[in-house]
Amino acid sequence: MTNIKDVFAGMSDSSGKFCKKKKFLFIILSAILLVGAIIGVVAGVASRKKSNDTLSHAILKSACSNTRYPELCYSAIASVPGVAAKISTQKDVIEASLNLTITAVEHNYFTIKKIIKTRKALTKREKTALHDCLEMIDETLDEIRDTEDELDDYPKKKSLNQYAEDLKTLVSGAMTNQDSCLDGFSYEKADKEVRKLLIAGQVHVYHMLSNALAMICNMTNTDMFNQRSVSGRNLVEEEDVNKIDSDGFPKWLSAGDRRLLQAPNVQPNVVVAADGSGNYRTVAAAVAAAPEKSSTRYIIRIKAGTYRENVEIPKKKTNIMFMGDGRRNTIITGSRNVVDGSTTFKSATVAAVGERFLARDITFENTAGPSKHQAVALRVGSDLSAFYQCDMLAYQDTLYVHSLRQFYVKCIVAGTVDFIFGNAAAVLQDCDLHARRPNSGQRNMFTAQGRDDPNQNTGIVIQKCRIGATSDLLPVISSFPSFLGRPWKEYSRTIVMQSSISNVINPAGTANRVKWRGYRVLTNAADVQPFTVGRFIQGSSWLGSTGFPFSLGL
Repeated sequence: MTNIKDVFAGMSDSSGKFCKKKKFLFIILSAILLVGAIIGVVAGVASRKKSNDTLSHAILKSACSNTRYPELCYSAIASVPGVAAKISTQKDVIEASLNLTITAVEHNYFTIKKIIKTRKALTKREKTALHDCLEMIDETLDEIRDTEDELDDYPKKKSLNQYAEDLKTLVSGAMTNQDSCLDGFSYEKADKEVRKLLIAGQVHVYHMLSNALAMICNMTNTDMFNQRSVSGRNLVEEEDVNKIDSDGFPKWLSAGDRRLLQAPNVQPNVVVAADGSGNYRTVAAAVAAAPEKSSTRYIIRIKAGTYRENVEIPKKKTNIMFMGDGRRNTIITGSRNVVDGSTTFKSATVAAVGERFLARDITFENTAGPSKHQAVALRVGSDLSAFYQCDMLAYQDTLYVHSLRQFYVKCIVAGTVDFIFGNAAAVLQDCDLHARRPNSGQRNMFTAQGRDDPNQNTGIVIQKCRIGATSDLLPVISSFPSFLGRPWKEYSRTIVMQSSISNVINPAGTANRVKWRGYRVLTNAADVQPFTVGRFIQGSSWLGSTGFPFSLGL
């Protein structure tokens, strides 16, 4: 066998051919080694990428397994090139899901705009309902983006419990908007034809939001459990106790500030007077002139009188307060109703959407009457809103607690069918709730709560209230059965506690309890605590600044 050295030796001659051939062979060998190294590097990168992709998909699968619609959750993200590969935590899955939901909401927006532009012979109510949907799409986008902002900070800037409730509130509100949009097309056969054009897109967004909500609940519950395990403390209860004193105010609030907040005659920013003696003659004009996105309270004093108008406090008008001259002296009244062509959503005499809306000593009224069916006196979709010594008077659908966190204290609510309804997290404390005389053949339902997902942190809580009847119903109570409520949606949740119930309520709902799945009597204080003001609407963190009285616990 020829040795490689002999080959090289035989190639040597005076012409230098051997050096050229030797150089050439070294280049080939170097190239072979380089290619091998590159192949090795590429193989290693591919292996690591495959490993990372496998891990990302495993995290995605695991996060989606906790949702109500896991196949949609997984496929929506996995089908978008490059998205799944960036996932390393459950929070990444939630954020990716929300980004895709925004795209779906925007698609629904263009669908509705196209219907408005191209569909001929739309009825008055159909046009109103479509514009209601556009308004709720706008609110949904804001709520999703606010959720994304909260997730960006999570869990650094506030307590885990506060993050959990804020995130659940935002997503629950966005989900409610999808339902409310479709509800606007449920009155007549013609409405339902338009509904068919929208339902697939609205339901898709609802399912995407439901998945995000389920993952948020799983993530925050896990983190709070782990933190409690480490600290050994009940964080939720300690937050409530440490922030509030026995008078219901934050402990850091000075005595002077307390007097200011409690005073009914706080200096207003503007005055509304129908006789021209104020800054504005109408409430709507005063709201229109109020600053946008205000971080400080803007007080509109409404002098005694009856204001016949429909007023909306849009979402861009924040921290507005209505202050009346006594709820029976300052009345805002309207008569929009479904029979005459409105939607329930748009029928409200006053609609408060801007965050932190407050009202005291005002009557909100809809005079359409029992024959006009749904006719709302007050609709509220304002987060962290509160009402003190206000009256809400109408017949069917008087008080629409639409979405987000709300508090009512020392108020009167009167109506007939479903007269307190919606899907907010709403607490009515120390209020008088009165059934009125309806039309012949009608029944009174005090509540119709709209929770339709088990992860939503919504419900109607009636605490320390008086449940009775108005003077026109009292003589004929036996002719018009009245009930505490009905389950409007699949997971409806209404809690009545520490309240007096008169004989206006049919005994079938008191002495003879219903056998519905999910219904139960809460007799243990620990079971009721989650529905107190301090826990259910996180009252300790915001109610003290309203100046309104409240009780955090039982």
